[in-house]
Amino acid sequence: MVKLATARECRMYGPRLTRNRAEYMNAGIYVFSTIVLICGFISLLLRQPILGLVLMLIGLTFIVVVNIHDLIAHLAGIDYRIGLMELDIQLPLVEIAVPVVQALGGVLFFLAVLFLLIQGDNDIGYEDHKLESHAMNMIIAGAVLWVIGSILNSCQIYERADGHVQILQQSVQIPFLTGSFLFLVAAIVNSREHVGILRHGPYLLTKTWVWMGLFASFLLFIGGLANVVKVFKMLQMDRLRLEKLRGGAQERLVRVREGQTPFLTEERRKWPRVLEAAAEPPETEAPPGPTPYKDVLVGNS
Repeated sequence: MVKLATARECRMYGPRLTRNRAEYMNAGIYVFSTIVLICGFISLLLRQPILGLVLMLIGLTFIVVVNIHDLIAHLAGIDYRIGLMELDIQLPLVEIAVPVVQALGGVLFFLAVLFLLIQGDNDIGYEDHKLESHAMNMIIAGAVLWVIGSILNSCQIYERADGHVQILQQSVQIPFLTGSFLFLVAAIVNSREHVGILRHGPYLLTKTWVWMGLFASFLLFIGGLANVVKVFKMLQMDRLRLEKLRGGAQERLVRVREGQTPFLTEERRKWPRVLEAAAEPPETEAPPGPTPYKDVLVGNS
């Protein structure tokens, strides 16, 4: 999941060049992570479990990093003012909750794959069986969190945006939701298939789980490509078409930002003095003083 580029006016979390570079980098890293994830599943199908699990760990690491960067960017967009969440319900449910839930799901998935990689082909005891059982449960829990994050991301509604922006948003949301749900189904099926069978380590991941995970990763890759297009289009949009924070949160954010700027504060202090000076009646001019040279010329004429 990646959703840094939004139709929000508050996404000015840095200079324009820095912001654009950060959003392109965020979208590109996510696409790269999905490619690595796909390569990991292909390696599992080619009977190279160690390589496949290592590639999956790399891909999941990038996914977690991207979502953490998402969270920081969204918080920076509102100047880390948590109180604004009371005015705009989409801030806590979408911009904040989605990257948090997706990052937690990626961490659980990462730990599960790491536990399976550590077990390897060695003989295991009772404690190791418990560890593998926890690993399988964490795969299910991580997939559940990804589904929840995808559902929350689908709750983002634009009022001022046109149909083109809506299509861009749906082209990202639908593949992510479908891929996350497919990961959940694969995790549940995998937990059912290895019941009563003596397997451990990477072999706990059945071929059904690998195939379904491969298709799910491909859907995430499609969503990532759609997100790259969305980032490019959103950065080209006129700011007047961007969505404002609801419930007066945008106005409060603007007032706070203006109050934090010393130049604007000093200018506001000067304005009352300027208005008072303009309101005062003009002073009567003093009569001109004597002009001896002029009087001499007039007298001679």
